Amino acid sequence: MTDAQIVTDAPDALADLAESIAREAAALAVRRRAEGVEVADRKSSIADVVTAADREVEALIRRRIAAARPDDAFLGEESGAAAGASGLTWVVDPIDGTVNYLYGSPAYAVSIAVVRGVPDPALWEPVAGVVIAPATGQVYRAVADGEATLDGRPLAVAAPASLAETLVATGFGYTADRRWEQAAVLAGLITEVRDVRRGGAAALDCCAVGAGTVDAYYERGINPWDMAAGSIVAAAAGAVVRTWEAGDTRSFLFAAPSIAEDLVTLVRTLEEDVLGD
Repeated sequence: MTDAQIVTDAPDALADLAESIAREAAALAVRRRAEGVEVADRKSSIADVVTAADREVEALIRRRIAAARPDDAFLGEESGAAAGASGLTWVVDPIDGTVNYLYGSPAYAVSIAVVRGVPDPALWEPVAGVVIAPATGQVYRAVADGEATLDGRPLAVAAPASLAETLVATGFGYTADRRWEQAAVLAGLITEVRDVRRGGAAALDCCAVGAGTVDAYYERGINPWDMAAGSIVAAAAGAVVRTWEAGDTRSFLFAAPSIAEDLVTLVRTLEEDVLGD
């Protein structure tokens, strides 16, 4: 490792790099959306699409990271993993909320995180994260154990007094079986909270918890790249971040501390009832 790399291992410097690359990637995503979106492939189901822009934006991000940090590892939604020697991994979702992007909804994001250790949310040490909403230009940014900001302004989670006063965001998978299970959990949840929101981009849902525009976000089955940067923003803004095994995958929950444990208990109980655990 060179002296230059040792200097740039500082979390703020890594966040600066992530933001610079994310801004360039966001501009490319906006240009490609204006030109028209091409569905390049499908993954878990016919509804689970990949656009040509997803692949092009991730390729740009990967090139920029490799040029600036050649010894770091990489994990991207579209191009997979590459090992590194520095102990740091960049976890990237080039366009989180691809279906929104496909339909012209502004609720999509470029998500870039840096973590230390293996790229597994249960094991890694968060370092820095940036989430940009290209359609609006909003920039969420945080370093672990530091400050979370939106366009440079500090963020703080909300403080609902009870579950009955809690606005909850969630999301759904793309297979019929997973959606049935998630809908069954939602049916038990919705009568216990103020209301439920479905934005369609996990990175933005995590950031919304940090910004206090929702009180909590939970979802079963999201991938590391979906939540890596957003979870760093949410935690730095004061959110409780929890994960647990649920059936054949994991559930994640990001919530205001005042209701976090009550919501964890409720969601886990509902999942156990539905999944038979």
